[in-house]
Amino acid sequence: MIPSDLKPQQFSDYPPEASQLATNYISALQRLPLSFVPSLLREVIEFDFKFPAERQAVQKELANLGALSPQQVKEWFGAFEQIRLSPQLESLDWVNSPALFVEQFSAHLWATHQLDAFRAAATEYANKLQALIPPEPPAMPRLGIAVVGQGVSTYDQPLFRKLRPHGVYFTHLTPENGLQQLLDAVAARASAHPDPYAHWYVDGGEAASHEPSLTCVSYHALEPARAALSSKLRVEIERPGMGPEALRTLLAQMRPPDLGLGNTGDAVLDRFRLKLLTEGSGTQIFSTTFAQWAAREALRRAQPLTLLVRFAPRQRQKPMNELLYGNQNSVELDFVGSLVDADLGAYYNWLNQQRLTGAERSGFVVWFEGHNEAVAIGPSLQGGTQSSSAGDLRQLLAWAS
Repeated sequence: MIPSDLKPQQFSDYPPEASQLATNYISALQRLPLSFVPSLLREVIEFDFKFPAERQAVQKELANLGALSPQQVKEWFGAFEQIRLSPQLESLDWVNSPALFVEQFSAHLWATHQLDAFRAAATEYANKLQALIPPEPPAMPRLGIAVVGQGVSTYDQPLFRKLRPHGVYFTHLTPENGLQQLLDAVAARASAHPDPYAHWYVDGGEAASHEPSLTCVSYHALEPARAALSSKLRVEIERPGMGPEALRTLLAQMRPPDLGLGNTGDAVLDRFRLKLLTEGSGTQIFSTTFAQWAAREALRRAQPLTLLVRFAPRQRQKPMNELLYGNQNSVELDFVGSLVDADLGAYYNWLNQQRLTGAERSGFVVWFEGHNEAVAIGPSLQGGTQSSSAGDLRQLLAWAS
């Protein structure tokens, strides 16, 4: 089947809002090449479980496609039309399984040496779309916060070397009650702009007490889901013929109830938590990786106004089979190694925040938990400088704003 053959009833198995959206724009979908449509439907089929920023982006993209003239469709998608597809791909049920199509399509592009051509076509399309539909500025300057080094009493190596050139390195802060001050500041921002999924608290351990207005994801709270996933992975790995590709397909087909999720009343957040565990590499067994991946995906997908990430100690590196099969009750923690991970993770958080709109007005703070060291980055702060000014974490946030 090709896109021009699409009928409204073919979207009947989509979630309700996704089905309605695809039906509303079916005439636009019918004009597009098969090398492009499944990638778009992969986003549409997840519409009911997307964050507001993602939903708005999908709706705007479909509206733009529907407004293109026949000549513009040729200009925008001529390069996609040149991509050769195999009969096996054309026979797939790409309407109901667009993610499976995209996965096999990627392998086909590699095997037929068409990856460069497809990448060029996709980049050109994305540039045209962004020029026509520029992202909207945030409702308030974004603020990112990273808390690193939990449980580390002393550390004599320099921290925040990658972030210092972009902000001020503070050396004499008052650390008492610092985490609560940060959580209070995040809660205050959530109260000022109470948009859904706009203010996040990600914890690599057990989340501290916080306001319910914050979108919270923690490694500790997902322990039952992580255990259920590890159990399923062990069973599948032991099956004859089970390889990486089959395992990846299995993970992609999982739904929240498969891991004991789905009872919170928030289907969007449950699906986000599921993808953290099934799409992230190492998020199931390393708390620092979990925190880093959760922060990255929250920034990429939800585009929050506020993001507080607290890294916690991870277990010590061991062979993968031992990590998957080992006794989780006798985990050996690596405090210093976790601090090194978190230091670099904080830098990546800042980089990912800088990719969002309004980066020139955003603020960022990273703090060595329980200590007097921190870096603050903001519009009014001079990069590459050091300060011995006294102050608490509340004052640090004011400097970064």
